[in-house]
Amino acid sequence: MKTRLADCLGRAARRLACLLGVIAVQAAAQPGAPGADCPPMPIAPSTADIQAAAVQARDRGALWRLTRDGRSSYLYGTIHVGRLAWAMPGPQLRAALGGTDIVALEIDPTDPQLAPRLAAPAAAPATLDAALGQRLARRLDAACLPAPARTAIAGQHPALQAITLGVLEARWEGLDAGYAQEFMLAGLARAAQRRIVSLETPESQLAALLPRDEAELRHMLEQALEQLERGQARRAIARLAAAWERGDLEELAAYERWCECAIDEADRRALARLLDERNPGLAEGIDALHRAGGRVLAAVGALHMVGPKALPELLRARGYAVERVVYR
Repeated sequence: MKTRLADCLGRAARRLACLLGVIAVQAAAQPGAPGADCPPMPIAPSTADIQAAAVQARDRGALWRLTRDGRSSYLYGTIHVGRLAWAMPGPQLRAALGGTDIVALEIDPTDPQLAPRLAAPAAAPATLDAALGQRLARRLDAACLPAPARTAIAGQHPALQAITLGVLEARWEGLDAGYAQEFMLAGLARAAQRRIVSLETPESQLAALLPRDEAELRHMLEQALEQLERGQARRAIARLAAAWERGDLEELAAYERWCECAIDEADRRALARLLDERNPGLAEGIDALHRAGGRVLAAVGALHMVGPKALPELLRARGYAVERVVYR
């Protein structure tokens, strides 16, 4: 099993290197990109970089063992950006992968149907304020994206553009969405011919992400753009990444207090819809897979592991013995 997992890890890392290489080539081809006012662009790791990261891999984030009916599954808290070193599973996560036969993700990022289904609500509301549209366009320019990527993002729903720009701020901290654990886990699962299950659908995630009317959209865009313009989004994602890396659940639980993204009641309602209100469905999906006889490694965003409806607590209420795995 260790040899097979190591081989799968190598294949997954090579796919990641290829992806990052394409992005880097596209960026280099753009006139005037990137300069002093642009974030560092992703660079394809060399074979030596990948080998070193694999050898030095250590456990990060938080991992729980879920035991019921004489079988163990696992719950892992992820973050949707990372570094090359973070894209390599540490010993305890490798053991969890080796001891399970299903990898359950919020959504399988390698599903070829994912992009077109997420692109469905691309059209902007007809009455979107022109000033907000101009501010959004300026932030897209400031992201220093290759032309094809900028065009693709500009075609999204305005709320998705703002969310994507928030994630792209992580590049200033040396973090990139291409190194998210979901890509690593999905790549390993496919290479090992494991079953991958999406716990949610693109449609259900969009329902949680997208504002429900134009007034809510305006509020969301104004808040998101202000956070981008003032550097608040960058500070928040850096602090979130640091808390995730050290598995600091107390810091994660305080996210609403320090993220500078929960200014008023509307913001707090949006966060609850994005996090707490999705957790019962995620717990039900994990439970159903385990009850059906599966041994599951469920990987879900780390902010779903804290708060009034934390996934570990919801699964404990469903009869699981929930034990946090101690990293050595």
